[in-house]
Amino acid sequence: MDGNDILRLGYPSGKVIGLALRAAEAARAEGVTDEDVLGDLAAVLNAPDSFLDDPVYGRVAEALAGYQRHRERASGYDLTHAAPYKVWGAEGIEEGALEQMKRAVRLPVAVRGALMPDAHQGYGLPIGGVLATDNSVIPYAVGVDIACRMRMTVFNASPRILNEQREHFRQVLETQTSFGAGSEWNPPREHEVMDDPLWREHPRARQYYDIAVRQLGTSGSGNHFVELGALTVYQTIETPSGKIPPGTYLAALSHSGSRRFGLEMAEYYTKVAMQQRVGLPQDFKHLAWLGLDEEAGQEYWHAMHLAGQFASANHHVIHERVARAAGLTPLAAIENHHNFAWREVVQLDGEKREAIVHRKGATPAGKGVLGIIPGTMADTGYLVAGKGEPKSLNSASHGGGRAMSRRQAKKTISPQEQKQYLKEHGVTLIGGGLDEAPQAYKRIQDVIQAQHDLVDILGTFQPRLVRMASDDPPWKRKAAPTGVVDAEGD
Repeated sequence: MDGNDILRLGYPSGKVIGLALRAAEAARAEGVTDEDVLGDLAAVLNAPDSFLDDPVYGRVAEALAGYQRHRERASGYDLTHAAPYKVWGAEGIEEGALEQMKRAVRLPVAVRGALMPDAHQGYGLPIGGVLATDNSVIPYAVGVDIACRMRMTVFNASPRILNEQREHFRQVLETQTSFGAGSEWNPPREHEVMDDPLWREHPRARQYYDIAVRQLGTSGSGNHFVELGALTVYQTIETPSGKIPPGTYLAALSHSGSRRFGLEMAEYYTKVAMQQRVGLPQDFKHLAWLGLDEEAGQEYWHAMHLAGQFASANHHVIHERVARAAGLTPLAAIENHHNFAWREVVQLDGEKREAIVHRKGATPAGKGVLGIIPGTMADTGYLVAGKGEPKSLNSASHGGGRAMSRRQAKKTISPQEQKQYLKEHGVTLIGGGLDEAPQAYKRIQDVIQAQHDLVDILGTFQPRLVRMASDDPPWKRKAAPTGVVDAEGD
């Protein structure tokens, strides 16, 4: 490891590189690997104030904090005033995510923020972050997997048939789903979403039409899944597609997004935003915004909505094919998405105003709005209705949230520990890596308790048969932005 490795993390050239090299030498003398040292240096870059008292990285953090304050003063943007925001479950959130939220609300376009209890570090805005802005959209506050979402189909059947016909349902999931960053169907699946004229008219979308056709009805890697399990409903639920009386049902639950199309739109328009906000300091650059009165802002807005329709179509195709192959009759379906920006009315200082609400890994939770907050591959998920809390910007968590990074999970959780946990919870896993082991996540019960004022629980879902990607083999995707230890799973 040398200075070039540290520069590639996003460190400024000059004195701080020498300090970082000396800190790296000290860490290695204590037995820390080069890989972990680089991860630590990335964390220091992302949240230097959190490391000021660190015996190894304190001087690096002090130099970075001073450098960043200087850049903020010279940026030409007023980054000194923070919009109001509230944090749920702060005691369980890593310092880096808290620091990212503190930066986000200092943007000149920010009007209010909120941080959900499942929050962890992401690109720019933390995953679990909610940010309302004035007539502007931030591509990395939406996320790299635009419109990643949940869909649940409830069947008119008992979950007991999963045990009675386990091999049949296993084959259904293996043959009717396709996972991985580059997964495609041949021949392609069909859905009317591909007839939208915007695929031809949008200057960027049309370049990815062919691959979107091939990826329709597929799922990504990381924390994306298709599950069959037992849904217990406590009270009658009215959905747009049907009524669900109290009882226990077989249900399918899926989590995935807009595939390569959404990623390309996120990456391209983030670069455009950075070019237009060239004065932003290094640690703010992934929060670069596009005005909705600007041509690029309108282009991204339309691409984001098309990605949302495409992501929804992915789930519809998956659920339809699984139901048909399994011989199941749908009773009703519930769907919600995150990684999106909505034009909504928010409350600020007792007044209502229109704003663009970004929910990056956060579930819409307006009054009475249905949502799904999953647990892990083995832990209980929750069917909820929002309470419409203004201070959370009508939002709730989108899951349990990571308790350890993917790298840490692979290093500390053994295959035997994962298998034992799945066995104890009666779960059969098809695919899935140690980075997605249940032990890598926060306790979903703690996360739900931390947001009791945001949602009402209407039912619970227990996974029984889970399909995920076998590992995380990226299709030559671009490197993660500097200062980020883990790529996002949402």
